[in-house]
Amino acid sequence: MIDRRQLLGAAAVAALPVSAIAQTDENARLDALLTRQLEDNLDRAHEGVTSLGLDVGKRAGQRSKLDDRSSAAFAADRDRAATRLAELKTIKTDRLSPEARLSYDIAMFQRTLADGYRRFAWHTPDGWRQTPYGVSQLGGAYAAIPDFLDSRQPINDAADVDAFLARTRAFVTALDQDTERTRANAGMGVIAPDFILDQTLGQLTALRDRPGAEQPMIKSLARRSAEKGLKDESAKAAAIFDGPVREALDRQIAEIKRLRALSSHQAGVRRLPDGEAYYALNLRNFTTTEYTPSEIRKIGLDQVADLSSKIDVLLRKEGYTKGTVAQRLAGLREEPRFRFANDDKGREDLLAYVNAEMAAIRARMPEVFPRIPRTDFVVRRVPVSIQAGAPGGYAQGGSLDGTRPGTYYINLRDTAEWPRWTLKTLTYHEAAPGHLFQGALNQEQGQLPLYRRIGGGFSAYGEGWGLYSERIADELGVYENDPFGRIGYLESFLFRACRLVVDTGLHHEDWSREQAITYFRDNLGDGNEAEVERYCVAPGQACSYKIGETFMSRLRDEMQAKPGFDLKKFHAAMIDGGNIPLTVLDRRVRAAMAV
Repeated sequence: MIDRRQLLGAAAVAALPVSAIAQTDENARLDALLTRQLEDNLDRAHEGVTSLGLDVGKRAGQRSKLDDRSSAAFAADRDRAATRLAELKTIKTDRLSPEARLSYDIAMFQRTLADGYRRFAWHTPDGWRQTPYGVSQLGGAYAAIPDFLDSRQPINDAADVDAFLARTRAFVTALDQDTERTRANAGMGVIAPDFILDQTLGQLTALRDRPGAEQPMIKSLARRSAEKGLKDESAKAAAIFDGPVREALDRQIAEIKRLRALSSHQAGVRRLPDGEAYYALNLRNFTTTEYTPSEIRKIGLDQVADLSSKIDVLLRKEGYTKGTVAQRLAGLREEPRFRFANDDKGREDLLAYVNAEMAAIRARMPEVFPRIPRTDFVVRRVPVSIQAGAPGGYAQGGSLDGTRPGTYYINLRDTAEWPRWTLKTLTYHEAAPGHLFQGALNQEQGQLPLYRRIGGGFSAYGEGWGLYSERIADELGVYENDPFGRIGYLESFLFRACRLVVDTGLHHEDWSREQAITYFRDNLGDGNEAEVERYCVAPGQACSYKIGETFMSRLRDEMQAKPGFDLKKFHAAMIDGGNIPLTVLDRRVRAAMAV
């Protein structure tokens, strides 16, 4: 029996001119190719499938598996990158519609980058990091899996409890694969700096030495099982941790100790095989531009000078006139009136303050955006087990169906790191209108194919948007009666400008860790030691923030100078295309604003 809709569709296609039919066919071919490549990715991305809430139906079996972290799996990924690039090159771009061409350009940028990393057999693509070091103070199964099982592994029925136990057992394999790959990379001349390995050893040892029953992920299993009225299997999980997992951690600790004896104090990647080319590729990946390290460094130096001058004016208005800008900012951080107590009560008060700011700014979003995400946001502290080496704050998107909220993590290892005048800006960056807000809007775009909704990950767009969001909040008047909050806002921009200088200093100028810390202290009044160590293991990523924001702000200023500028329309054009390279974003926004 012929379906009436199919008959009408066929008739409509038959009525199109030959050129339009060719376009329709090529659009469909591209869509099928990108969908197939995404599905292939999802087949192997077991943890990502759970994080997105896609581990149901035909993917339900993935809920009990962890990703393959072996050297063989990474080698297969490199081979796959070449195949995918070749497949994409068969598409006839002159036959694509404008929207399909956008998808093609995004995919081509991604596939070309992935193919570029094939020359570096030791490279580890690790979430927001592109790193030479599979195990560090920031990355590795030891850092990722416990929090994953605590915060993203569903516990709704007995099958989920079994899946949790299966993944706890698989944690052993994940750790050993990381250890094996780290050993193999060391054989290629790739070993993390000594101070990175020291930090990593401290975190690995702290994880290993905590009894299984006291591990947050296992406490989470017990708590959530009780909430659902399920049998408590936390003792089984604790036994797995206390036995096989701890033994795997012992093996990893032994390997890191072995490498520590072979490591150097040189901080940047120039010492690695083909390290300069690796850094150049990472910069292209993270900034989605063709800027050279020297050009990025110049942008940073110019903006550091400009922002320091603006902060100087504000500090003088508040009576702070003695010393350099950096010294005066350091003094502000020490003032008791701006500090939360560095104890459990103080951390609770800080989280309550952040929650109130997050709710207040989210209520203002209809003033500047045509759409508001349905997804809720929550604030959590960075897990204590990894807080020593973790960033100060970061966001983790919610599930596609909105059932698991987006999470804004704040590092509370020491509340002195977060004087009150810095917290508003951090919240706008990580929550709304920043990462969680933009990410949720992107995921909720049902008209976009799934590979566009979840397949981005361009740091210059994501982090550039986070920093641009701080400007949006400022324009909403959040600092009108808060001069110190405004200082915090400009200090946030200054911090990101300093990053351009420090990151290129470490990896292009071959600065030492100590030189980088000194530059931060001389310009911000804080050495930012954990930040410097972060840049050492994620070369180039720190440059994405200010490069992305500068690009977006310049584009906004140019559009705003034209008659009839509509801010909501501009923001829709910025977000509705998804997470995309800056050059592609430029074309999309210009086309949308011209309509």
